[in-house]
Amino acid sequence: MGCLRRGPLQNQASSPRGRHRASRLDRTHRQTGGKQIGLRWSVVKRSLHEYFAESARAHPAALAVVAPGRGSMSYGALDRLSTALAARLLQLGVAPGDRVGFILHKSIDSLATLLAILKAGAAYVPVDLNAPLARGGYILNDCGVKVVVCERQLADGLAKEIAALGGQPEFIAVDDVGAGQGLNNVVAGIAAEALNKVRAVAVPQLDELAYILYTSGSTGKPKGVMISHRNAMSFVDWCADAFDPRAADRFSSHAPFHFDLSILDIFLSLSSGATLVLIPEDIGKEPEKLAPLIAAERISIWYSAPSILSFLVQYGRLENHDYSALRLVLFAGEVFPVKHLRALCERWPRPRYFNLYGPTETNVCTYYEVPSQIPPERTEPFPIGKTCEHLRAVAVDEVGAVVKAGERGELCIAGPAVTAGYWNLAENTARAFLDRADGPWYRTGDIVVEQPDGDYLFAGRRDRMVKRRGYRVELGEIEAGLYRHPMLKEVAVLALADQEAGVRIRAFLSCHDGKRPSIIQLKKFCVDVLPPYMAPDEFVFEAALPKTSTDKIDYQKLKERPGWISPFQKNSKS
Repeated sequence: MGCLRRGPLQNQASSPRGRHRASRLDRTHRQTGGKQIGLRWSVVKRSLHEYFAESARAHPAALAVVAPGRGSMSYGALDRLSTALAARLLQLGVAPGDRVGFILHKSIDSLATLLAILKAGAAYVPVDLNAPLARGGYILNDCGVKVVVCERQLADGLAKEIAALGGQPEFIAVDDVGAGQGLNNVVAGIAAEALNKVRAVAVPQLDELAYILYTSGSTGKPKGVMISHRNAMSFVDWCADAFDPRAADRFSSHAPFHFDLSILDIFLSLSSGATLVLIPEDIGKEPEKLAPLIAAERISIWYSAPSILSFLVQYGRLENHDYSALRLVLFAGEVFPVKHLRALCERWPRPRYFNLYGPTETNVCTYYEVPSQIPPERTEPFPIGKTCEHLRAVAVDEVGAVVKAGERGELCIAGPAVTAGYWNLAENTARAFLDRADGPWYRTGDIVVEQPDGDYLFAGRRDRMVKRRGYRVELGEIEAGLYRHPMLKEVAVLALADQEAGVRIRAFLSCHDGKRPSIIQLKKFCVDVLPPYMAPDEFVFEAALPKTSTDKIDYQKLKERPGWISPFQKNSKS
């Protein structure tokens, strides 16, 4: 059984954007027979939070956000709460162009915090609540945040971590994070005069920072990707044309706010007057609980990494629930095993399925609609697709010359959604861009092959970065974390292809004086030094790791060990 598709996306309920037309994807395919058309620059006119403000003015009583099991909030109430917190930020000295960090469970409070930071004219810096506190302290100090909004139990420890690095930001500690009550307590008593100051804050210039997302870095330290209002809104505007969001839609918010998938969830939903459903973090990882939640909340647009969809189709008992509200399933971040995608299409035959591809530095830059029928004999992953119309893409060789269709080359992206670079890392920024006569192009590091129909196939990586559970992981950062263990002498980390999980991480280790920690001790150590998605799946102890002629660890010999399969041998990547 294949996926039963409807025709072109049609607008069924008005949104503040006034998208009363078929989606760009439908127009593109009708006009060009599915072949990529020329460049379409997105003309961005508003900042991220201005679209939300427009929705709040147009439909103040409409439901903006739902936190299942905790509560909900209308557009008007969310607007008032975020404005009040923005006033508090201004009282603490936040000025346009500053950075403000937050480390909160996904909640109505964290959504209001994000909007408040933007309203104050600052850039938001989200931090992974589940990562080691030292990592969060490094991130917040690295970008020089003026204020940190965090859960009260984290405030003292986080302040110590930042102070040890020389930083002294102000803190706003929040209790009872969930349905907004925590922030309401924080902003109680904010005077009308303070609220007026928020309204007087100048609208950010489009090239000013909107947020900084920290990703894995090859030095062992995360690096901050700087995204401007223009970068973000050109992507959100493309999504609005592509997927035709409606005020009646209910968007899933599965990705954490420090993950780039959250940008589509949050801003496409709020700019369209739709409802954002915050998937609880614990339920989001348990398919047997997530499956009934998606049905009960009448989710119409789902977006996540493929891994959770694979778990849903395997363990969620989808046949027991009604998913008739679903009309779009979007996935990105890693390869979606075809057997699981096929099974999902059989369980959810109504939606259209899109594979979205792109690094944090560009957000989504290519897209591919999964065909309505997936042959039972197909095993290879689908392409990453064609270039999004607001961007340009080329594949280049080692010297930067454009390769022909059918030849391998590194995918490079240009256009309004592309980052200006990394925070306080000029050399990294310079290395990340290819200077051509027609301007700078971001080097994705992904090797692709352009097919005759214009679709790109993924063919490998230029460096040691992999996608795992939807996150971008630099293997060198895992090694740097493991090297902090006092008993470990040498560390080498490899990624292996895994039919079920997509990518498994194997760590090869040698120890001082032959004394080695137990596997349980190593796993506990990883909890302290690495985010959960970076923790190795396997540990292999060696008397000594193999070396090259220059006395460097010989990764090639490690790859020749039995059982190693490169995750880059797959010809596609989400």
